[in-house]
Amino acid sequence: MYLPMFNPMFYLFALPALLLGFYAQHKVRSTYSKYSKMRNRANMTGYEAAERLLRINGLHNVSIKETSGQLSDHYDPRNKQLALSAGVARSPSVAALGIVAHEVGHALQDHQGYVPLKIRGGMVPAVQLGSWLGPILFFVGMLFPVGNLSLIGLLLFSGTLVFSLVTLPVEFNASRRAVAILNQGGMVNAEEAKAAKQVLNAAALTYVAAAAQALSTILYYVFLMGGRRRR
Repeated sequence: MYLPMFNPMFYLFALPALLLGFYAQHKVRSTYSKYSKMRNRANMTGYEAAERLLRINGLHNVSIKETSGQLSDHYDPRNKQLALSAGVARSPSVAALGIVAHEVGHALQDHQGYVPLKIRGGMVPAVQLGSWLGPILFFVGMLFPVGNLSLIGLLLFSGTLVFSLVTLPVEFNASRRAVAILNQGGMVNAEEAKAAKQVLNAAALTYVAAAAQALSTILYYVFLMGGRRRR
């Protein structure tokens, strides 16, 4: 039986990545909770910090809006817009400074033509298609061997791993920029810079977990294909 929930080997491949994913989510929540209670010395909200960082970095064409959800903050390069969750936009915490600076780091990447960001943006449509169509084609091909349908499904889904790997340098670079522009703008002291970095490091772990989960799924698919050929 090829469906994941009926094959115990699926859990052998998936469990380490799933545990890493759970740990990453716990780390993000606990670190954010800790430093969202630490007020920054400038008593500056996330929204005010975004305005200042955009201004001092010459990003005058980037707008700011408040968005729904918790930790849903992001930068949209299509419309040059910084979207901040209410918990970040309205909070004068050190955690808010780190998150805002990270998103401004993405805006700087976009402004400066950072190549990995461009590659990631160009991959989005194909990855969105492959992430749901790939597994369908794979398991249909395993149940009803039709040409290379399983291989096609595997290749389509493999785009999620490539996307995750491209995402890592994009996110790590944005975090490095975040700490740098906070220091250069004189917005944090040494203790606050260290705290902001811890928030960003916790968030980065979620992207490592996503790559690990994509890799474990691909390895499981390869294992299934190898087992079918041996029979």
